[in-house]
Amino acid sequence: MKIAVAQTKPIKGVIEANISHHKKLIALAVEHGAGLLVFPELSITGYEPGLAKELAITPDDDRFDDFQLISNGSRISIGIGVPVQGEEGILIGLMIFQPNKPRQVYYKRYLHADEIPYFVAGDEQVFLEEDKEKIALAICYEVFVPEHAAYVHEQGATVYLSSVAKSATGAARAIPTLQATASTYGMAVLMANCVGHCDNFDCGGRTMVIDKGGRVLAELNDTDEGILIFDTSTEHVQSFLSGGSDLSDRDRSHLFTGQKE
Repeated sequence: MKIAVAQTKPIKGVIEANISHHKKLIALAVEHGAGLLVFPELSITGYEPGLAKELAITPDDDRFDDFQLISNGSRISIGIGVPVQGEEGILIGLMIFQPNKPRQVYYKRYLHADEIPYFVAGDEQVFLEEDKEKIALAICYEVFVPEHAAYVHEQGATVYLSSVAKSATGAARAIPTLQATASTYGMAVLMANCVGHCDNFDCGGRTMVIDKGGRVLAELNDTDEGILIFDTSTEHVQSFLSGGSDLSDRDRSHLFTGQKE
């Protein structure tokens, strides 16, 4: 299976423009055979806790119908980051579109302390089972919660897919944690991060693929939008910038902000 993670530069609070940007990266993933593409945390609005009440959507929001049509027509599953209005408050959601299936949402179960004034936590883990892979979804702070990775491993997850909005410092802290998750539980790990300014910080990019042994196979830089496509059978990773430039088979050293491991 080919699993893709996107690196985006959201426009603060402008949902329609961000939808358009998502579609371009989805088209790129489809062109290169990805069966699943997941975007960073709150990618549709940007990570803006202070605007969450204003920007929150409902799970059946028809502005996202095109994602379902693309999923059906191109046979690709898509995960977008959205703030969702729930009965008890606003949740941080990863809305999933699968071919010819009802949309579903994974709600972040473990919130960072800074998020508690703005959001409420979800209570159910979501797995995607595609082409013999059982993919566990994680959202940002959850990668630092040992119980989260342990639970999904116990449930048979083979891939740990994290959708995040992290600063350069946060991304640097997350990488060894994700490597440990991969090597401890024998799960491939992918991280989708954003770039540009969000909330009160600059996002640090470094969208990444880590193999089951904890080795970083590929990462993007901290400035450009793009995607990584990971083949779970061969462990080959393709890298593309948003303009479609293929960086997989030539020198990619200028893409990396840290040393490739």
